[in-house]
Amino acid sequence: MRAVLSIITLITLALLGAGCSPNRSADSSGRLGVVAAFYPIQAAAQAVGGEHVHVTNLTAPGVEPHDLELTPDAVEEIQSADLVLYFGGGFQPAVEDAIPGASGEAVDLLAGLPTVAPPAGQSEGTSVDPHVWLDPELYGELVGEVDTALTKLAPADASTFHANAAALEDDLSSLDRDYAAGLAHCARDVIVTNHAAFGYLAAHYGLTQEAISGLAPDAEPSAARLAQLRTLVEREGVTTIFTEELVPPDVAETLANEAGVQTRVLATIEGLTAEEQAAGDTYDSLMRQNLATLEAALGCS
Repeated sequence: MRAVLSIITLITLALLGAGCSPNRSADSSGRLGVVAAFYPIQAAAQAVGGEHVHVTNLTAPGVEPHDLELTPDAVEEIQSADLVLYFGGGFQPAVEDAIPGASGEAVDLLAGLPTVAPPAGQSEGTSVDPHVWLDPELYGELVGEVDTALTKLAPADASTFHANAAALEDDLSSLDRDYAAGLAHCARDVIVTNHAAFGYLAAHYGLTQEAISGLAPDAEPSAARLAQLRTLVEREGVTTIFTEELVPPDVAETLANEAGVQTRVLATIEGLTAEEQAAGDTYDSLMRQNLATLEAALGCS
């Protein structure tokens, strides 16, 4: 197994690019100016691009990316970047609205991935479920899309991009294997989540996701939905209602209290909180924390 440190080292570098101008003309080193819509894209772009890219994340730490509103400076960053990497399908409408003004390349990373439609009645303005990064296999495909985009703009650096992408894809394969092994033998297979962020992960590892709200984490569930979930919790022997880092847990905690079960955080990794940054957390470390949380909640052995 490739050492886990390699993915941590590569992805942690993503944080160093935040807040910097993506404009190549403003970068004396001549690095590609890359704008990433939110953290998972930022992490992949910095890991693949390494020292050849200058990455800016449009979504500040602690901000829920679904709710992103762009400042004039952020719009200027999009317009002046060499490369803008984003998700289409209505995930971040403000970013999509600014894309036509981009002078460089703009790549919708979801367009090249095998996405699925939102669950019935849970679209909240999106045409696809965007949460592909929570499935390590799909995230590996996204890394390949980033490699292709960077290589198109800087073919002289292609060998570096390919090597970095291959290393990250290998580490994601290792993470995938650990998830498959850890979730192979569990007493329960139903996860009740704050919002419908874990559909790809659940499908990949044989779990069933039941979400309090839909694809948008701030959508208000109906009283009927909460009653339905309480019945499901009791019927399926669910022990844990999963909250998340960037959204208040009030509704999930109320459901847990009424059902007599606990709550635990299952990180959506849509962005890092200030506390996660201070702790040195990365995509890999948070995914592994999620695995341990799932194993405990589902009674895996």
